[in-house]
Amino acid sequence: MTEELPPSGNEVDAITDAVLTASRLLVGVSAKSVAAVAGPISLPQFRLLVALSSRGPLKLVSLAELLGVNPSTATRTVDRLVGAGWAERNSNPESRREITVGLTGSGRDLVDRVTEYRRREIAAIVQRMPAHRREGLVEALQAFTEAGAEPPARTSPYDAGLTQWD
Repeated sequence: MTEELPPSGNEVDAITDAVLTASRLLVGVSAKSVAAVAGPISLPQFRLLVALSSRGPLKLVSLAELLGVNPSTATRTVDRLVGAGWAERNSNPESRREITVGLTGSGRDLVDRVTEYRRREIAAIVQRMPAHRREGLVEALQAFTEAGAEPPARTSPYDAGLTQWD
């Protein structure tokens, strides 16, 4: 059994540069999908909806931590999303004093529609890649998202058992 060696500095730099370039493309696809489907919603607001979609209802502090923002920023963003009818506040069933934030049906529908648009755009890009260049891409991207602690895409995240109360 051979032990896998950590990547060299040059290899990490090359991979980082390739991922940065790909991320510019993906951010463009993301922005285009949100603008085409969602209308008047910012990318940070949509990011919060996606976080709720992939993880289920969360306490505001957990949501802020997950997004890497101050709780006050998360609160203002949630206020806007609640006002738009895409998110809702609910009492934690295990502790009535705790409030959680979750998606409404409209919020789930919005995330689903934007995700489907994004899926079509990404599929068109992947189809333009030669077959021999696509080999290993799924495995590499799964490893990348696992290393970044991003949950996998799901058909129904509310059935995934990902709800966190901490």
